[in-house]
Amino acid sequence: MDVWVRVTAESWVEAGRVLRDRCAMTYFNFLSAVDWMPSPYGRDMDAQVDLSPGESGGSDAEADGAAPGTGTFDTGVAGGVARFQLLARVHDPVGHLGITVKADLTGDAPEVDSWTGVYPGANWHEREAWEMFGISFQGHPNQVHIYLPSHFEGNPLRKDYPLLARRVKPWPGIVDVELMPGGDEDDAAEDGEDAS
Repeated sequence: MDVWVRVTAESWVEAGRVLRDRCAMTYFNFLSAVDWMPSPYGRDMDAQVDLSPGESGGSDAEADGAAPGTGTFDTGVAGGVARFQLLARVHDPVGHLGITVKADLTGDAPEVDSWTGVYPGANWHEREAWEMFGISFQGHPNQVHIYLPSHFEGNPLRKDYPLLARRVKPWPGIVDVELMPGGDEDDAAEDGEDAS
C-alpha cells in the first residue's frame, strides 16, 4: 500500500517523528524538492510549447508548467499552494507500507527544520536540496556543498536559475536535424556534385 500525506512546514519534523515512532516507518528512502515556478526562460530556441498563437518568438508566460495564456502555473493534483514543495519518502519494511510526506514551503529563501535528528539518512538528501534548490534546513549538522564547488553561487535546480548550456546548445526535446552518414549529402560529394 502507498500513501501520500501533506503536512505544514511547521510540523515537518513532528510528522517524521510520528511516522518513525508510532507508525513503524523505520526506513528513510529519500528527500527532495519541487520548484513549481514556470521557468522565466521557457524551453528556449522558440520551442512550439513556448509560443502563443500568432507569436514568432518564445513566451515567458507559457513556460514549463504554465497554464496556456495565463502566465500562471498549474501544479495539478500533486501540487500545493507554494512555489516550493518538499517531499520525503519513508517505509515500514515489515508491513510493506510506504508514505510520501509533502510540505509546501513559502518565500524565495524557504526554510524548514532538519530531519537529521529523526532520520540520520536525511543528512545528504537535505544537503542536496539546500545546494540545488536553496532550501535551508534549520538544525542541520553540516549544511555544506555536496556536488558543487564551495564557491559556486546559485541553485541550479531552481527554475529562475539561468542554465547557460541551454543557450549554447539546444536542450533535449528541441530536435537537431542532422543528416545520417551515407545520406544524400555524402552521395553527392562522392559523385563530385555540389550538395546544395
